Amino acid sequence: MPISIQGVDPTHSQLLASLEAKTKKPNAFFRVMAHRPEVLKSFVPLYGAIAGAGVVEGRVKELVYLTCSIANQCAFCTAAHVASSRKAGITEDDVRALQEGGEQPFSAAERAAIAYARDLTRTATAAESREALFAHFTEEQIVEITLVAALANFTNRFNNGLRILPGA
Repeated sequence: MPISIQGVDPTHSQLLASLEAKTKKPNAFFRVMAHRPEVLKSFVPLYGAIAGAGVVEGRVKELVYLTCSIANQCAFCTAAHVASSRKAGITEDDVRALQEGGEQPFSAAERAAIAYARDLTRTATAAESREALFAHFTEEQIVEITLVAALANFTNRFNNGLRILPGA
C-alpha cells in the first residue's frame, strides 16, 4: 500500500492555522500544501480569483469543476464541490447526470461548458468543444471557464497524486 503524505500540523504553521480558523474545520488539502507555505500562500488568493465571483454564473463554474473532478475520479474535490455546489443550485440529479455523462437537465450553455471541461480534462486541447462555447459565452467567459477547468485539474492531480481523500 502506498504511503500517504502527512499534512503539516496547524500548530506549526500560522498560515495554515489562520486558514483553518476561517473555514472552522481541518482541511487535508491545505495541510498537505502547507509543506510548501509559499505555494499555499499564493494558491489561496489564486483559487478565490478563479473560483469566486466573476463573469461566469456560479452554477456553470461549479458544473465545470465537478465535471473535471468526476472525470479525474478525484474523491476529495468531488466531495468538496458536491457540498459547495448546493449554494449554486446544483441538485443530486445534476450530480448524477454528470457522473453518468447525461445531457439532461442542463441548459444548452451548461452542456457546452460541461463538454468542454470534459474534453479539456481528457485531451488538454478540446478544440471542437471550445468552438461550441462561442455560441453561448463571450471570450472573457470562455477564459474564465478554462481557468476553472485548469484549476480543477490542478487540484485533482494534487489530491490524487498525494492520495488526499475526503475526511482525511
